[in-house]
Amino acid sequence: MPNKITELFEIEYPIVQAGMVWASGWRLASAVSNAGGLGVLGAGSMYPEVLREHIHKCQQATTKPFGVNVPMLYPDVDKLMAIIVELGVKIVFTSAGNPKKWTSFLQDKGITVVHVVSSVKFAQKAEEAGVNAIVAEGFEAGGHNGRDETTTLTLIPAVKEKIKIPLIAAGGIATGRGILATMILGADGVQVGSRFVASQEASSHDLFKQKIIEAKEGDTHLTLKELAPVRLLKNKFYEDVQQTYAQGASIEELKNILGKGRAKRGMFEGDMEEGELEIGQVSSIINDIKPAATIVADLMSEFNLAKKETAGL
Repeated sequence: MPNKITELFEIEYPIVQAGMVWASGWRLASAVSNAGGLGVLGAGSMYPEVLREHIHKCQQATTKPFGVNVPMLYPDVDKLMAIIVELGVKIVFTSAGNPKKWTSFLQDKGITVVHVVSSVKFAQKAEEAGVNAIVAEGFEAGGHNGRDETTTLTLIPAVKEKIKIPLIAAGGIATGRGILATMILGADGVQVGSRFVASQEASSHDLFKQKIIEAKEGDTHLTLKELAPVRLLKNKFYEDVQQTYAQGASIEELKNILGKGRAKRGMFEGDMEEGELEIGQVSSIINDIKPAATIVADLMSEFNLAKKETAGL
């Protein structure tokens, strides 16, 4: 299925696996790449030497392209970038910050740079910074999110109108029909997160995966906007946050209740009560845990079927 995204990344299908914290280790990234998509390591939950280990293992597990997602607010971002360059990774997704500082540095090393945004304004700024492609992520997405709460249905055509570089849609995409819908809106490819968290190869805890497939409509909520907006599954920690809001919490009080390591505690260590459980709204239609290769095959099969069904509309 050749298009702008498959050609840019040299992959078979225009499907990017999101680089999610505590879920996107080398097993998942290599499995997605081997299946024809683009696997991505989530460096946001990795110390520099841990990232080095995951890159090495991913390179041993696949000969196909894969990328690394680097949140630019990470304290050791310079060390992460140095390791990426040293080990010859060819694709980097930047997020949570201004891409201007690192784009030319990486491109000078022959690395393709993609930046994740949640608004038209930041998409334009990323294009001005010289990135090779943009991921536009709607409000439905899990994890850290845009404050404007712009949905994918609205965001993709708005961004498409203002940029010329390839566009990848993200947020609420877990089916082949979802892929087709975002492409009709103007996307050249998709980034899929939550569906791949519920995969056998995801490094997230099995209890978290089970919680995802049990999720129903309305079980996630975007909260903590005063700190960094994040979409969470509702649990005891979430309810504690809401109670703190009801009591008129200050930013400092919110920081105190969040503490440190909440996401690791929930998604990686399996504390379903006190942990932070980051996942998208689309979790309500994810009903099983499958191998990543099966997920990719299912996405493309449904995409092709949907294309046929809608051809006469």
